[in-house]
Amino acid sequence: MHQSATTLKVSSSYQMEYRQLGSTDLRVSIVGFGASPLGNVFRQTDPVEGMSAVRLAIDEGINFFDVSPYYGLTLAETRLGEALEGHRDKVVLATKCGRFGEDTFDFSAKRTILSVEESLQRLRTDYVDILQAHDVEFGDAQQIIEETIPAMRALQQAGKIRFVGITGYSLKNLMEIAEKAPVDSILTYCRYNLMISDMHTELIPFATKNNIGIINASSLHMGILTERGAPDWHPAPHEVRGAGKRIVDFCKERGIDASEVALRFCLEYPHVASTLIGMSTRKHVQASIQSLATRNDPSLIQQLQELIEPVYGYVWPSGRPENYG
Repeated sequence: MHQSATTLKVSSSYQMEYRQLGSTDLRVSIVGFGASPLGNVFRQTDPVEGMSAVRLAIDEGINFFDVSPYYGLTLAETRLGEALEGHRDKVVLATKCGRFGEDTFDFSAKRTILSVEESLQRLRTDYVDILQAHDVEFGDAQQIIEETIPAMRALQQAGKIRFVGITGYSLKNLMEIAEKAPVDSILTYCRYNLMISDMHTELIPFATKNNIGIINASSLHMGILTERGAPDWHPAPHEVRGAGKRIVDFCKERGIDASEVALRFCLEYPHVASTLIGMSTRKHVQASIQSLATRNDPSLIQQLQELIEPVYGYVWPSGRPENYG
């Protein structure tokens, strides 16, 4: 009874939906394959299972794959490249540059160009569809505007990449960069999910005005909206973690999986081209696809957000202090 009261069945099967990414000619699946787990970022994963997950995702209509040399210190790119061999023409492939370790950043033009050459080898392809400057709030904004993005545009002219994007947590920083150095896409995380929605009020109007495609990530608020809870390294304070646990417990008492509700909440949002979901197993892929066949009850969403009202929309500091926001 509880389950039927909180999720609305649409159909037993779901035809994947595709959306235009800003002003580009790319049409991406609303479910995006976040490949960081392939690099053992969260836990050890089986590379054979990971390859099967990639192949199943393609079969199920997922065509957007996002990775970075930072994930698993190049392991995720290597494994994704192996899995995509023979299937490259079926996917929109995005990788990143600029971040290479926990505290290792280099947004110089020279490193940007070298990074792409290295990524292309690992990904077993001669071009990527989107190259994104990774976690730009950790860099100097002027360098990214005057050096990194121009280098990326040169790579575009050379046919190594098709489009240019930036990624990060600080909406203020992302918009300041994109205002001065036009980009094709912006990827941000933990700014639109059950615990926050400022992407809708701040970034979406800016992106719409400038024809920039938006990619959303971290529908589970980087693990907070899971039964396991946030990892030790999570930057959110205790109050925010506790609020996430209240959501999880509230749902569990009613026989609902909070993670499924949180994922559906993001997939139902129409103003982004794709929502990235970290996957490394066929089970992950199947769960993501199944989420498309149901809809959340709006009254449940209202209850959950009222439950965490004191900390709803909390933003933690990330990157250089001048880039916070």
